[in-house]
Amino acid sequence: MDMSNGNDENPCGTLTVTDLTMAIKNCVDGQGMQEAAARSMAEHVLNFFGYSERIIDNILEQEDRDVFYMLEDAGLLTTEREQTTLYDGREWRIHYWLFQKDKILKLVDREPDNEEDQSMHKSVYDDIPDGVWSSRMGME
Repeated sequence: MDMSNGNDENPCGTLTVTDLTMAIKNCVDGQGMQEAAARSMAEHVLNFFGYSERIIDNILEQEDRDVFYMLEDAGLLTTEREQTTLYDGREWRIHYWLFQKDKILKLVDREPDNEEDQSMHKSVYDDIPDGVWSSRMGME
C-alpha cells in the first residue's frame, strides 16, 4: 500500500516528524496549539512507533495513553485489537495503536478552509492597492 503524499521528501510513505507536526497543528490548532508543542507531541508519539506500523498499548504509561486518546479523537490514530486463546483456555485481548496515515497526509496538505485560517496567511499589504506605492514614492 503506497501512502506517499506526492512529496519527494517522503516517497515511501513513512511519516516524518514534520508531517505529523503539521497534521497535529492543522487538526488541533483551533484550540491554540503552538507549533513547538505540536512538534514535541509528534516527536514523542513517533518515538513509540519508530518504523513500525502499529504498537501495542501495553507499552504506554497513562500520560502517554492520554495523548494517544487525544490524537484518536482528532482522527490521527486508531486502535485495533486481536484476541487469542491462551493455553489454559482463557481469552486474551491485545490492543494496538495505528496511525491514520490517509487522514494525516490530508491534513499535511490542507488548505485553510475558513476565514480565520485564511486571515492568518494573509499579509497586511494584500489589501493595499498597487498604485499606493508609486504615489507614496513620488513616482506617479
